[in-house]
This record gives sequence, structure tokens and C-alpha cells, in this order.
Amino acid sequence: MKKEEVEKLLHDKVEAGEHVSPILPEGIKNYLIDIDGTICDDIPNEEPERMLTAEVYPDALDTLNKWFDEGHIICFFTSRTEAHREYTEIWLKRHSFKYHSLLMGKPRGGNYHWVDNHLVKATQFKGKFTDLIEKEVTIQVFKD
Repeated sequence: MKKEEVEKLLHDKVEAGEHVSPILPEGIKNYLIDIDGTICDDIPNEEPERMLTAEVYPDALDTLNKWFDEGHIICFFTSRTEAHREYTEIWLKRHSFKYHSLLMGKPRGGNYHWVDNHLVKATQFKGKFTDLIEKEVTIQVFKD
């Protein structure tokens, strides 16, 4: 899905005369992908000079570009700061990553717990990108 198509899909949804949050078509996922330590070497913000030379994880490139080509939305969500945006975009382009958006300034430190009014699924990266599989796990939810 091209950036323009995604923007149109995610904006200007009106029901009964009021703007509402858009919902993606069934089967389309909105992937939020970390950068450092997930798609490439783990480069800390304190060493930005290394960002342009980070080694890409080949299975990450292949998998994410496949998801993009299947019509899923790819958004890189990184703890890198706005000051590192240009280096990050150069690196992504140099390695031919296909993506729709790039969000900078994710909180550092891990142990993320995302609360949202939309369904959220999470996959912890453990060293290799593969096709996703179904697995039963225990999660924390709000009391009814």
C-alpha cells in the first residue's frame, strides 16, 4: 500500500456526520517496528556516529518488505531522537527498507505496556524475523 493510499485510509473517516477513528480493513496490520537491536545492530543514541554504519539484519529487511508488499502498514518506532532522523532515513533508504512512516522519541528502557482503545498485539524480537504464528499466552487486561 502506497503512502498516499495509507494516508487516505487513515484520515477523514466520517460516520453519522462525525469524525471517527479509522479502522484498517480486515487482514491489514499496522506494524510498529523498533530499529536498534531489532532490524540492525543495537546503536545507542549516545553514539549517533555509528548509526550510518549499523549492520542490517537480512531477515528483517526481507520480512518487513514482504509485509509492506502485502499491503500492511510499516511504521518504524524508535528511541532515536529527532536529531537522528536524517541519519535514520538515509540508513533506511540505503538498505532499501520500504515503510510508510517513522516515529522518533519512543521512551527508552523497555518493559513497554501499551494501553489503547484499539486492539494491540505485541511480538518480542528474539534474534530472527520469521512468519508470525499463533500462540496462546497469558496477558494482562483491565477488570470488566
